[in-house]
Amino acid sequence: MEHVPALDEDLKKTLGPATAKVLAEQLGLHTALDLLHHYPRRYAERGELTSLADLADQLDEHVTVVAQVADARILTFNGGRGKRLEVTITDGSGRLQLVFFGAGVHKPHKELLPGSRAMFAGKVSRFNHKLQLAHPAYEPLGGDASDRDAATAFANQLIPIYPACAKLESWKIAKCVDAVLPSAAEALDPLPPALRDGRGLVPLTEALLKIHRPASKADVEDARRRLKWDEAFVLQVALARRRHADSQLPAVARRATPGGLLDAFDAKLPFTLTEGQQKVSQEIFDDLATSHPMHRLLQGEVGSGKTMVALRAMLAVVDSGGQAAMLAPTEVLAQQHHRSVTEMMGELAEGGMLGGSDLGTKVVLLTGSMGTAARRQALLDLVTGEAGIVIGTHALIEDKVQFHDLGLVVVDEQHRFGVEQRDALRSKGKQPPHLLVMTATPIPRTVAMTVFGDLETSVLDQLPAGRSPIATHVVPSKDKPHFLARAWERVREEVENGHQAYVVCPRIGDGEDDPKGKKKASAEDEAEKRPPLAVLEIAEQLGRGPLAGLPVEVLHGRMDPADKDDVMRRFAAGEVKVLVATTVIEVGVNVPNSTVMVIMDADRFGVSQLHQLRGRVGRGSAPGLCLLVSEMHEASPARARLAAVAATLDGFELSRIDLEQRREGDVLGQAQSGVRSSLRMLAVIEDEEVIAEAREEATRVVAADPGLEELPGLRTALDALLDTEREQYLEKG
Repeated sequence: MEHVPALDEDLKKTLGPATAKVLAEQLGLHTALDLLHHYPRRYAERGELTSLADLADQLDEHVTVVAQVADARILTFNGGRGKRLEVTITDGSGRLQLVFFGAGVHKPHKELLPGSRAMFAGKVSRFNHKLQLAHPAYEPLGGDASDRDAATAFANQLIPIYPACAKLESWKIAKCVDAVLPSAAEALDPLPPALRDGRGLVPLTEALLKIHRPASKADVEDARRRLKWDEAFVLQVALARRRHADSQLPAVARRATPGGLLDAFDAKLPFTLTEGQQKVSQEIFDDLATSHPMHRLLQGEVGSGKTMVALRAMLAVVDSGGQAAMLAPTEVLAQQHHRSVTEMMGELAEGGMLGGSDLGTKVVLLTGSMGTAARRQALLDLVTGEAGIVIGTHALIEDKVQFHDLGLVVVDEQHRFGVEQRDALRSKGKQPPHLLVMTATPIPRTVAMTVFGDLETSVLDQLPAGRSPIATHVVPSKDKPHFLARAWERVREEVENGHQAYVVCPRIGDGEDDPKGKKKASAEDEAEKRPPLAVLEIAEQLGRGPLAGLPVEVLHGRMDPADKDDVMRRFAAGEVKVLVATTVIEVGVNVPNSTVMVIMDADRFGVSQLHQLRGRVGRGSAPGLCLLVSEMHEASPARARLAAVAATLDGFELSRIDLEQRREGDVLGQAQSGVRSSLRMLAVIEDEEVIAEAREEATRVVAADPGLEELPGLRTALDALLDTEREQYLEKG
């Protein structure tokens, strides 16, 4: 977090080119500062034996353990020509075998004497049903004269165990840290002194010394508290500055006209809006009426009526003389939104057309696969202002698309879009348009504050009246094949009762998505070894077997757009009874007559994704049924995930479970941005309080000093966080 020569110096100068190369390539550490922020993962106590019992979960991973030698013996093979040293180590919780071969047996045989203690690092493997480390690196902890240095270094101390790699063990990283630790004294402190003192946090230099070389567990606690605050605060300052900058931009205030399009639409609604929809709509209308751009995230449970809220916002903008654009991630979804918006609006969506309402406007669709004539007409309607609402895909972003007066951009499923796409559409307004971002993926409050921190958040957590409950069951197809047979009978029964069904598969099966090479065998189950089930194969099997005679069709992302639209249209009209699809139906697809969904290989999907998919059924008055088919063993973690999905319909609860099972980096969009997460100490789920307090402090600091003129340490920390890629990740969420 610092730009001082000693801290910014390349590690080659301090550690030599060979070590610096391994640190850079394997761990992404380039400077002394990077290394100081490479914190120990845990600490082994001198005299404490770390748990060998947990190693079964870490097969094929590099581990570091501290343990005692129980016995060591040399065995011969190949008629005495080959030698193998077997060392058994123990820690009271379990035993582990170490093996050394050939000429490499003599040194460890002399050093690893029964009763001696050492740190061992290596890759956990299995041989003859037993866990072992082959040729581990080791560092004796006390004993004979040659080990006294190590023993002294570790005497009465906690031994830091660092995230390491095959080429550089934890204790070698510890020695590298020792070499740069003196430069910690030059670290500029990013926290304002008043904040640090007010919260009783130790200075940054002290925190760095204590995290790497603690004298006690209290030292580790002090350091962690401080370093968590740094991460939370610097990130929240970055977001607070973006919110502050946005609030300074000019925008045209957009207010609905009394007796105008919005009032006409509300008057013809056949139902009453939920309290949640009314409250969130009011928040949005208040934002639209201000003279700086709205930046709001609308989170809503699957089926909570987000589209209705977004449509009312678009109508308010059209009322005020502006235009609204909705950006959807796929053509299927854009077409679906266009269909549902025009159906909801009726004659109000036919402004300027025969039979259309005088108050109405035109609602146009713009996608990449449209014919030339239709496309030309849509572009003309936008530039003249004839069309008040446009719904489209990335095609909306192209240069030739011009608006008469773009007032509102609605982005559906924000996580599917990059920052460039969002900004390219927003730049089409004469002044920055208002922005509403919708997501059906429930996000715990802290993650919303961390990932979508530049947006104000509205939550729709109430389902509209008339939405039906969805029952979810796990179908263990390998253990109980008759359960799967019964699942297909249930699908047939639903169809015979006039309803429709989805069958979802992880793969298309057209040859282009076949798994390349052999999949790594999972310890979880044999089921992992076969390729995921595919739409085309399952559709054929169902058509010939359990669903013979029913109209079964397929839908996937590589179909011709016209064919996709045709299938969706016929499914929506009830002509297609069973739709076998990929996750292309995950968001936005709305067919109220669909009551049952069967998800094949459900263990191949994430928790939140299963919840999204399940939300496609139970959208009408009949109850919904979701069947999660899996070959995984009952005791496997995958089955535990499926049981969690079956146990609750609360998307926020499921998103917490999902995040707890995934790496923190994924939460922060690391997968999208390709950069290492800056969060090394902060856990967005556990550290909810720190994040919420840091957001308040950051907002206060930025309001008082937007340029951070008085806080050079904070400015420097921000520069380190916000390289170009981090900027993009922050904007992208």
